[in-house]
Amino acid sequence: MEINFLAVVAAAFSALVVGFIWYNPKVFGSAWMKEANMTEEKMNGANMAKIFVMAFIFAVLLAMSLMSMTIHQMGAFSLAQGELGLLPSYEAFMNDYANEFRTFKHGAFHGIIGGIFIALPILGTNALFERKSAKYILINSGYWIVTMGVMGAIICGWR
Repeated sequence: MEINFLAVVAAAFSALVVGFIWYNPKVFGSAWMKEANMTEEKMNGANMAKIFVMAFIFAVLLAMSLMSMTIHQMGAFSLAQGELGLLPSYEAFMNDYANEFRTFKHGAFHGIIGGIFIALPILGTNALFERKSAKYILINSGYWIVTMGVMGAIICGWR
């Protein structure tokens, strides 16, 4: 089982594209700015190159972690890496099941589930302690649920 770096990069890039759309003032950008107490002055004073480079690096890390959530064969591969090494039974298993559940639809499903059960609780907990509104939680976690769905689709379906 190999890491498809092109799929990882595409999935990471998709996070920036979804963010560009999601946080556009005509979509959720204006509402997010209000709920986050963000102003144009704060945004203009930021080093956007650094922000986008770091956001991309974080998205690469997320895309790599989504591989184990969306590609079920990763579990078999991790089991085969123990003290016994790759046994003939692993090769037989991969010959039979290497492409099972390797679709964009399946990856999107698991990405969305990951967004709901991982991103939402993390962002929601932080927002509660930061005294942010439910709207703030829904905007930001909604972004990650959609983004993880898109990323999961790319990671799982791209072969």
